[in-house]
Amino acid sequence: MKTKRVAIRSSHIDYDLINEAAQVIQNGGLVVFPTETVYGIAANFDDPKALQALREVKQRADTKPFSVLISEKEAIDDLAVPVSLATYKIADAFWPGPLTVVVPSRTKGQTIGLRMPDHPVALALVQHAGCPVAAPSANVEGESPARSCDEALKKLDGLVEMAIDAGPTSIGQSSTVVDLTTVLPKILRPGPVTEKELDEQARKKSVLFVCTGNSCRSVMAEYLFREALQGRKDVEVSSAGISAFLNGGPTPETIATLRKEGVDATRHRSRCLTRMMVKKSDLILAMTSMHRYQIVNFEPSANNRTYLLREFAKISSGAYDLGVPDPIGQGAQTYDDCASIIKEAVQKIVELV
Repeated sequence: MKTKRVAIRSSHIDYDLINEAAQVIQNGGLVVFPTETVYGIAANFDDPKALQALREVKQRADTKPFSVLISEKEAIDDLAVPVSLATYKIADAFWPGPLTVVVPSRTKGQTIGLRMPDHPVALALVQHAGCPVAAPSANVEGESPARSCDEALKKLDGLVEMAIDAGPTSIGQSSTVVDLTTVLPKILRPGPVTEKELDEQARKKSVLFVCTGNSCRSVMAEYLFREALQGRKDVEVSSAGISAFLNGGPTPETIATLRKEGVDATRHRSRCLTRMMVKKSDLILAMTSMHRYQIVNFEPSANNRTYLLREFAKISSGAYDLGVPDPIGQGAQTYDDCASIIKEAVQKIVELV
């Protein structure tokens, strides 16, 4: 067999060649390709014959499993059973990047290693393959990983159907492998991501504020909460909108109201709520009961972690609505009143986290 070698620039992806390589994988073939760490060999994880061919090329024992590459963070749920909050926190913090996480597999009693690479060619290949991609390093077992296509083909030329050359890898070191089936992260293979970094991320509390457009209420909550934390590094704070305009700014009234509190929110950009945001959060605070309903409907596992923000503020005896009123389109006083409710609530939440 003759290996077809093609060159693809990371800065200008040739999708015709990507689709050709993806077709090779779908048909059970093997493809050498680049990641930011080292070069790898891609095979269809769902094809037993392809995996056997991969083992023969790698000269790897049947007892040693292959890790799998994914092209988006949320795909972790397609291959793993429900995992811990720490897993989502770590995946969100270090993906895409040089980290392989070992988590419980959907195959009972087994584990699986997953990674989202930080390389445009690798991500494009995995995305277009349309199947889980097994991807060990492109070398014979026991030898040093290849940092270029030339190094990979010294031993693999003629043993794989196709090889993608995108130049030397930027890191040149295999990814960190961490076991996340234990209470705390356990390093199985040292790499670019350190044990200290993983432990810090796993232990960090994540608080998420949610409103409709992420332009007023949740923005005020996020920035007032940050101010109340007084620089604490053990809490991660974010906000999002159920139907936000991506990268929009806060309303002028929001900026003015926060400025009265000595807080600058001019650089804030709105974000749409994602499943990963919800899955990694220890505490999710909705502005209204409708927001809470929408969050839980979007991700049912968040039910016991999602509250109304105003549950943490004093409510007058005659109040029946625990929602934070929407100030958008109204005057400065309405925004100030809204900020007052939010400030009282976040002060209480700081004591809890």
